[in-house]
Amino acid sequence: MMAQDPLDESKELEEVMAEESVQEDAVAPDIEDLQKDLAECHSQAAEYLDGWQRARAEFVNYKKRVEREREQIYLNTAGKILKRYLEIVDDLERALNNRPQSGEGAAWAGGIDLVYQKLLNILESEGVRRMQAEGQMFDPNMHEAISSEPNPDHESGEIIEVIQPGYMVGDRVLRPAVVRVAQ
Repeated sequence: MMAQDPLDESKELEEVMAEESVQEDAVAPDIEDLQKDLAECHSQAAEYLDGWQRARAEFVNYKKRVEREREQIYLNTAGKILKRYLEIVDDLERALNNRPQSGEGAAWAGGIDLVYQKLLNILESEGVRRMQAEGQMFDPNMHEAISSEPNPDHESGEIIEVIQPGYMVGDRVLRPAVVRVAQ
């Protein structure tokens, strides 16, 4: 075996070191490129997350809006139907105010009174309640004035007489009370 020349050994060592340096220089740009790609991916992921969160929030808002609209449609439809029944209540009240007190008519009026009470119970189960207007102050949101007249027994703006009762469903006026108001 022959001993290697120290110069050759030194040259080989330099070549190996030069090769490693070249590889390190090649790796350094790769790391920078990878870091740049990673930053872009993080940015894109944040953008996608933001878009997803916005879409989710919009969907939740859409669901709430649709539910509110559905409730409003129900209330409007129920209100229209219930108002029609109030006309029947008014007719039954007028008939019962003029009912006969004796004979066959009295028995028949008793039956009509039962129908009237049943109708009131049905309306009450739907949340319909009669407004108490007489003696209250006039409120244009709840009352409809057909006349105003001087009255020394009542203060100005006070309701003197209820001509047609008003009804409410919850906090909503179903039909305003038709009233006479003191001046």
